[in-house]
Amino acid sequence: MATDTIVLITGANTGLGLETVKSLLQSSKKTYTILLGGRSLEKATAAAKQVKADFPQSQSVVTPVQIDIEDDQSIKTLFGNLEKNHGRLDVLVNNAGGQFDHQFSSGDLTMRQMWNKSWDVNVTGTYILTYILMPLLLKSSDPRLLFITSGTSTLAESTNPAVRINHSPTEKGWPKDGGVFAGLGIPAYRASKTGLNMMMREWVRLLKEDGVKVWCVSPGMLATGLGLGNPELLRQMGALDPSVGAGVVRDVVEGRRDEDVGSVVRKDGIQPW
Repeated sequence: MATDTIVLITGANTGLGLETVKSLLQSSKKTYTILLGGRSLEKATAAAKQVKADFPQSQSVVTPVQIDIEDDQSIKTLFGNLEKNHGRLDVLVNNAGGQFDHQFSSGDLTMRQMWNKSWDVNVTGTYILTYILMPLLLKSSDPRLLFITSGTSTLAESTNPAVRINHSPTEKGWPKDGGVFAGLGIPAYRASKTGLNMMMREWVRLLKEDGVKVWCVSPGMLATGLGLGNPELLRQMGALDPSVGAGVVRDVVEGRRDEDVGSVVRKDGIQPW
């Protein structure tokens, strides 16, 4: 339908991205053409088929698309497909990301590889995708640009002992325990998401005269496979159901957080820098 709001969600075949697709399908405010992005088209297709079966009454459309934000050719191919099939993009949800610190702890990545991959996925790839797709966003009558950040990215709350993941005291001496969420913790992930916040502010500056509304969304600590690959363990640590974070994303997409444009928004307000 030409009147649908066209939404691209990267990394949408699992986790928060998939929950966001489900949330939009349940919307009573709008109908959507949801482009469900995944690195594997096969997995994206399977996810799209499943959500359409789960919400058969929805008037929105779900279309799987292949997108690997580490691959420039994948991004360029996606641009061509979107330009040909839709002509514009109304909402870009930069959800694709990763937490790779644990892969250093397990020996699967060197420290340099872990740091480089964290920034390549969470910042560099996200920026390049946004840059290449920007001409399609600028054709929208209400363009919205979202970046999924993290509660661990805030500088102001980085020493708050009430936030377990933000405050992991260590014993004196060296080397420190390199376990995830303890000792060395998740510094590459946290730093890359802090960098993402500044990148969002740069897009706010660049697009000030173009009418594009820009936010970072901090969805909260969610029980997904991000990082540890163990949602149940995260749930035991106090993680919320991913649908909670998806609700925050939908609020931004549907205009309920327009007064907070240019900020990092979370369920209970604005996340401090």
